[in-house]
Amino acid sequence: MKNWITLPLTLLMLAFANATWPEAGEHGHEHGEARTEDGHEGEHEEGVIQLSAEQQKMAGIVTEALKERTLAAEIRAPGEVKLNAYKTARITSRVTAQVVKRHVVLGDHVKTGQALVTLSSVEMAEAQGALLVADREWQRVQKLGAKVASARRYTEAQVKRQLAWAKVSAFGMTAKEIDALLKSGDARKANGEFNLLATREGTVVQDDFIEGAVVEPGHVLLTVTDESSLWVEARLTPVQLKNIKKGATARVHTAEGMLSGEVTQIHHTIDETTRTIAVRITVANPDDLIHPGEFVDVFLQSATQVSALAVPDTAVVRSPDGDWQVFIAQHENEFRAVEVEAQQSSGGYTRIAGLEPGTRVVVKGAFFLQSEMAKSGFDIHNH
Repeated sequence: MKNWITLPLTLLMLAFANATWPEAGEHGHEHGEARTEDGHEGEHEEGVIQLSAEQQKMAGIVTEALKERTLAAEIRAPGEVKLNAYKTARITSRVTAQVVKRHVVLGDHVKTGQALVTLSSVEMAEAQGALLVADREWQRVQKLGAKVASARRYTEAQVKRQLAWAKVSAFGMTAKEIDALLKSGDARKANGEFNLLATREGTVVQDDFIEGAVVEPGHVLLTVTDESSLWVEARLTPVQLKNIKKGATARVHTAEGMLSGEVTQIHHTIDETTRTIAVRITVANPDDLIHPGEFVDVFLQSATQVSALAVPDTAVVRSPDGDWQVFIAQHENEFRAVEVEAQQSSGGYTRIAGLEPGTRVVVKGAFFLQSEMAKSGFDIHNH
């Protein structure tokens, strides 16, 4: 496929537009007929794609004989999907407060700095009032100047204002909210209300509160996480762990499909109940296929190696019904799709079952053949 893409696009489109591409089930003779090797007309094998040598070159078709290759072995283990703590934020109040209004609900996608919930706190009201008083005193002292006001008064006013500012900030007000309060100078706005903001972009996966409820400091109101990257914790025995290294690749199988991951951390303590050790795998989840709490099967790349029939990853494609398939070269100009069992992927190669050694397999250009097969409407399950 890569060879085809690297050709000048305009030349490739013109060439394919002028080429005659036989439909699946045709060999350039009347529909349903083909020539046998001895040159006689005979019944054509349905589902075969014919390409001339020139067309194969243009499409980047490359075949290789199926043979055994040395691949890293795999270790299968149960796993559980967990939040990626490095991409998760828990939103809490630092003071006792009452929930005034919620701005998001479970499942909402939020951006950094977005208001999530409005709270009202007596402690915050007192801190806001103290800040207004400290700020006014500081403004007066500044106008007098350090030469007129005593050095002690000047320093005390400055420090009190800074402490009052830091306190309302620690309680949950943003710098923008504090500046707006000070600019207004309105004591009525020191009402104790403030917003809790999203500290990161992500999805709301927990919202444990209702409007009107009083929450204590540290109570987790919301959890926001970036679900495009999650952790999967696999449980391995100490013997299995000896063959697993940090950076090893992993395959995570779920009801929705398979995802690739990488071993990023290995725990150093054994679970007293299961006598297993946790291995943390970081998995990219851009299509939201897995969710925290889900149980999955994990296949970890081992440090040991095995010999098995394998083809480059580019040779294996998905059929319309979701099964794995490869294209084999029946004759010099004929290619046919066959289903295989894809057992393992390692180092750019996929271990397969279902074909005999020596079978010529399309290792480049399989995607193009798959597209041509789709145009013909051929279903390999019908044969």
